[in-house]
Amino acid sequence: MPRKALVCCFILLSTLPASFAQKTDAVPTSQSSEETLAEDSVFRSRSLDRDMHYLVLLPHDYGNGRNFPVLYLLHGIYGDYKNWDTRTGLESYARTISFLIVMPDADDSWYTNSATVPHDKFEDYIARDLISEIDAKYRTIRERHARAIAGLSMGGYGAVKLALKYPELFAFAGSLSGAFNAPQNLGHLRPEFRAKLQEVFGDASNRTRRENDIFLLLKTTHEYPYLYLACGTGDFFLATNRDLAVRLSSQKLPYEYHETAGGHTWEYWDSALDPMLHTVARYFKSGATPDRK
Repeated sequence: MPRKALVCCFILLSTLPASFAQKTDAVPTSQSSEETLAEDSVFRSRSLDRDMHYLVLLPHDYGNGRNFPVLYLLHGIYGDYKNWDTRTGLESYARTISFLIVMPDADDSWYTNSATVPHDKFEDYIARDLISEIDAKYRTIRERHARAIAGLSMGGYGAVKLALKYPELFAFAGSLSGAFNAPQNLGHLRPEFRAKLQEVFGDASNRTRRENDIFLLLKTTHEYPYLYLACGTGDFFLATNRDLAVRLSSQKLPYEYHETAGGHTWEYWDSALDPMLHTVARYFKSGATPDRK
């Protein structure tokens, strides 16, 4: 059984962030190099029946002709596919890594097939359409061990949820400030999200909530991805991140959990991104639990 690490730094903070809208709560911190590695593309999603945008960051050695692993990096609610590239130092951090980073647009979908809007099949869009698009267009290693998924907030929830539902597709899932309680009680805790959560997951008795509840999925999955969780001590989602870490520990599943100072802000996500990318890189290199020594 791979080793697990529980990295915690408990800091008492007197306030919680007033908002976690990804477009408004922080100043962009992009540290992109002068020569961008990002390619902006659009393709037709069969599941959504419309065109969808995505950004691809190619590795520095993509020109050598070999095939590469892929990390799918998901944005948060109120965000878009350019956020990671424009609001963090992603391009700077990725200069020495050897895998593709794909950043898809997904609206405020919670990366879920909507319970109330039939044509909003955003889970199928990621798991079926996008992966097929990337594998057809780029030189990728088309196997589970060479495919990872990660995200922040809504995207952190989406990454872990998709990896648990499609273990044949993803060997690694990472989350920064994951909103893991989205199908559970988030609508009651944060009324400003209630309408969209109701649209995506349906009412309390709707099976879409159960089918997309990460804590319930942990009881049904048989092949687990390696899970990387990180959350700031001043984040509204701290409690649900701790709950998930405890559950993973109790089931003796392969994971690591990092808890450091920070809130639900781009400043925190930027600081937490580089360590996560290095963990993904070590995972792809070893094909097993990353060595964190």
